[in-house]
Amino acid sequence: MAKFLFTSESVTEGHPDKVCDKISDAVLDSILAQDSKAHVACETTVTTGVVHIMGEISTTAHVDITSIARKVIDDIGYNDPRYGFDATGCAVMTSLDAQSADIAMGVNESYELKDGEDDINNQIGAGDQGMMFGYACTETPELMPLPVSLAHKLAKQLTKVRKDGTLTYLRPDGKTQVTVEYEDGKAVRVDTVVVSTQHDPDVSLEQIREDMIKYVIKPIIPEELFVNTKIFVNPTGRFVIGGPVGDAGLTGRKIIVDTYGGFSRHGGGAFSGKDPTKVDRSAAYYARYIAKNVVAAGLAEKCEVQLAYAIGVAKPVSIMVDTFGTSKYTNAQIAAAVDKVFDCRPNSIINQLELQKPQYYQLAAYGHMGREDLGVKWEQTDKTEALKAAIK
Repeated sequence: MAKFLFTSESVTEGHPDKVCDKISDAVLDSILAQDSKAHVACETTVTTGVVHIMGEISTTAHVDITSIARKVIDDIGYNDPRYGFDATGCAVMTSLDAQSADIAMGVNESYELKDGEDDINNQIGAGDQGMMFGYACTETPELMPLPVSLAHKLAKQLTKVRKDGTLTYLRPDGKTQVTVEYEDGKAVRVDTVVVSTQHDPDVSLEQIREDMIKYVIKPIIPEELFVNTKIFVNPTGRFVIGGPVGDAGLTGRKIIVDTYGGFSRHGGGAFSGKDPTKVDRSAAYYARYIAKNVVAAGLAEKCEVQLAYAIGVAKPVSIMVDTFGTSKYTNAQIAAAVDKVFDCRPNSIINQLELQKPQYYQLAAYGHMGREDLGVKWEQTDKTEALKAAIK
């Protein structure tokens, strides 16, 4: 009987990198609300007392980026000068330019035409080269790996009990980690849970541990998986200094947290602050959409999809499917069915998944995949019957 342990982590919205992701995506949402065709590549960095927003933005929209940043910081909970970083006291700097004309030339007009058709005005080229991965499995109702699913739920619960006043001594920064034991590829129990949470200086570690178990861990970890589970709460013993004061933050530095917790491969591209012409974002969502439909259709218990693009070219240069031996069909058979059912060109992806509307701020923490609670289009399983028909 083969056994192994697998670990995934999540972070709260008060983590310095997530502060940056949320600011970048709030800027993107505000621009898309006025100009759905905008080209946005917005990066943010934070440190003690300073927010710096930079990047390339081409748009007809007029937004107050400084006010957006301050509102995000306040909503997260950095609204007390005692934290060393707060919405009203921090400096906000911007360094923004227009998108490179060389990039725009390839994005705005595709060099690839459909066979026998002149649809250059209906398709755009990929915003960059690169490869994107999507993944799905039967471990959870939302078809996500169990370790990252539980880590996200713990992080959300940690934020909930802070914001609703259940635990008034908590501060915004926090991290969670879950280790799951597998037997023959099946999750059988939770081996270890780690919760690290920023807190006021006058609360004891004993009180924090007791409250984390009662209000955060026990409500989230299923009882049937809570078997001989080890629990670590604030293992260093103290976590008062946190957020941008404790560590500088940067947009796009939590790419594994944002996707599958390391359970699937990753192409390396981040999501936040990028408009959907950037395939780093849109094609990663679409690869998840494909993989989830393959699993939901019963064609495999696990499925990983890779899409790869060349800048300025609409059709992907490759589509790869791996079902890890969990399907009665070959990977090539499923890939052929995917190619028949799914249109992987960037403009088609944008239209199918409705990616030009504001929706990204809410995704910037607690994962971009498996978010059925937000009603995002890439979590739909509406292509299952078409896949079944295509593979016959």
